[in-house]
Amino acid sequence: MNKNPNVIFIYADDLGRGMLSCYGQRHYRTPNIDRLAAEGMKFTRSYGCAFCAPARASLLCGLHDAHAGGWSFTKGGIYKELDKGTMTLEQIYELIHNTGTQCRPGDVYLPQIAKKAGYVTGQIGKLEWGFATTGKELEAHGWDYHFGDYDHQRCHGYYPTFLFENGKKVDIEGNTLMDCGARRSAFENGKLIDMTGRKVHSQDLYDQKIVEFLHRHKDEPFFLYHPSQLPHGPTFFPEIHPSVANNPELTPIEKEHASMILRLDRTVGLILDELDRLGLAENTIVMFSSDNGHTIGPKTYEQPGRVSARTLLDGRPIDNIETKFHSDTCGDVFNGNDGMAGLKLTSWEGGVRIPYLIRWPGKIKAGTTFDGLIANYDVLPTMAELLGVDMPAGKDGKSFAPLLTGEEHRFEEHDYIVFASDMGPAIVSRDGWKLRCVIDMQNYKIGPFGEDLDHLNHAVRYQLYHIKEDYREDHNLARQYPEKVRELRRILIKECDGNLMNGTPQAHFAFYGEVF
Repeated sequence: MNKNPNVIFIYADDLGRGMLSCYGQRHYRTPNIDRLAAEGMKFTRSYGCAFCAPARASLLCGLHDAHAGGWSFTKGGIYKELDKGTMTLEQIYELIHNTGTQCRPGDVYLPQIAKKAGYVTGQIGKLEWGFATTGKELEAHGWDYHFGDYDHQRCHGYYPTFLFENGKKVDIEGNTLMDCGARRSAFENGKLIDMTGRKVHSQDLYDQKIVEFLHRHKDEPFFLYHPSQLPHGPTFFPEIHPSVANNPELTPIEKEHASMILRLDRTVGLILDELDRLGLAENTIVMFSSDNGHTIGPKTYEQPGRVSARTLLDGRPIDNIETKFHSDTCGDVFNGNDGMAGLKLTSWEGGVRIPYLIRWPGKIKAGTTFDGLIANYDVLPTMAELLGVDMPAGKDGKSFAPLLTGEEHRFEEHDYIVFASDMGPAIVSRDGWKLRCVIDMQNYKIGPFGEDLDHLNHAVRYQLYHIKEDYREDHNLARQYPEKVRELRRILIKECDGNLMNGTPQAHFAFYGEVF
């Protein structure tokens, strides 16, 4: 057996921490994910990003997502042209390779850290870069082996007509639907729909490749990254889990959504059991997290009169300035954001605070909890320290390796965490202060020279919360503590490289233009 610890990182998609029983979910149990918490460490102040593409790039690069550069978001949906026959794979690759921010000399990515330590690296699942990527890009980032989908839009369905293995197209027999079977709910009037064209579920394929990877590399150190599609909407799963099938508190679509999460839990169990069978459990670090916080919408389990992401139960619209989502005021029976404010895309805590679990038998004391700040972009420096690789310059992350090796006294916690969102960036300090920059896009009209400064003053506002004392973010303290606002604003502007608009996705999209 190799002496260096193997590392497996499981990355859920749109999984609010409140959807896991180890974080309080009461309608079902997630026993395998809970096992990671019971046998390892659970983090309570861990941060991702407001949505998926920046979260994956941030993880890969070790940088927060409010910088001016580093990566861009290429448009998803381009790979449907293969099914339509309007573009060749070579044409799609060429288009992506010439659009947006490309790999630059001197860039260092997460899998390259593992490779420098002599590890074999593998990525199995959803793409890790932008909304469309290529095999060449994954190889350039440091993946020795990669299997999955290269197009975010295709990942909205779970029955892909094709996937890619090391850059080569692999057709999936029996999956014939160009949208990969994307459809809200597998049931109509309580009955399973016609599943023609939906033969093989993507998670079944990923499970198979994960097991093959573990067997192939059991005698050498490896880093395996599994970004699952689950439980991203549209909610669609043809087998309602027995533990929720007869729950009278859940509607049919809620049972289906819960079953998707329990399907992911099954994959976690498969990985843990396979490590046991191969005798690798004691020498393998297993990490579990999510890209962003909780989500509810028309493609998940939003239901008129039951739960809504857009209005309060009393009918008032949610503007994410004066009104915001809470489970109790918006009807979320799952309490998927664990009682926090907001959902995916927003800078409220429910949109960016994520589940984080790490198991390393014999190193991490079982059942421990850590309440300090960690970020999505801390994984790269943590890997560098654990594997004995020099930390590359210019990264935002801090290593939390000392927490995993029983040397908590060496851990240097972040002074603050920064993240972007659809309405502007935010900063959370170690002592619990949080500043939201809220850019009202309805008032921000970009002309040839920007906009009248008076209008801009009204378009940008700041909200201040103390989240250690105000978990729900109910009390805006900006007027009471103007000096704290100014202090955090200075830091936030600096972290956004001098322009708060860099803390919005609008500043980072790359466009193909009309190509067909």
